[in-house]
Amino acid sequence: MSKALVIVPTYNEADNIINLIERVLSLSVTFNILVVDDNSPDNTGSLVSTFALSSSERVFLLSRHSKEGLGKAYTAGFIWALNNGYDYIFEMDADFSHDPNDLIRIYNELSIANFDLVIGSRYINGINVVNWPLSRIVLSYFASFYSRIITGMPVKDATSGFVGYKAKVLKDINLDSIMFNGYAFQIELKFKAFKKEFKIQEIPIIFKDRVHGESKMNGNIIFEAIFGLIAMRIKSFFNK
Repeated sequence: MSKALVIVPTYNEADNIINLIERVLSLSVTFNILVVDDNSPDNTGSLVSTFALSSSERVFLLSRHSKEGLGKAYTAGFIWALNNGYDYIFEMDADFSHDPNDLIRIYNELSIANFDLVIGSRYINGINVVNWPLSRIVLSYFASFYSRIITGMPVKDATSGFVGYKAKVLKDINLDSIMFNGYAFQIELKFKAFKKEFKIQEIPIIFKDRVHGESKMNGNIIFEAIFGLIAMRIKSFFNK
């Protein structure tokens, strides 16, 4: 069995998901893939299930009954990964905004350089974002800047969703204690790892906006990130 699992949350990603799976399976490092699908109306889950049954024993599907958000999807995936004995666990978007080839670089930082948490960063070397509107770049960049001010983390891209973890990180940060479900979920995981003094590394990636499908960004996600982080930071003083 592969020691590395890539978790891909999906909601209406039928135009992307099989192409992404095939790209990941073709990499020189052996990654298994867990798709966590929130009952996509476009039959994303059915496509993955059919592919897994007919083409690969390295692809798994975790089907959920409704659209409950990014954080809950990843948390369910993390628990599945830990229960199934994976050593290296990765977060990745389904829409090709993250280059599958970069999984190898993140894996090497975990397995060879011995970091505990590795972030594919859009902002470690300037701003490496392609085809986003200026308003979205500004929002994302300043969300990460804001998170550094509130949390004290020396992380340039705290909102990144392209991340690799050693299993021990996810075991130690208590997944049941996660407060957030949207944009702030990514910041919270990194903050909890930072507070536990795990070794964190950022590596530069180029982030490309999706070609197919629709973004899941909305106002509630932004609100959670802005105001929720203050509550998280205050709570952290009482949970050392």
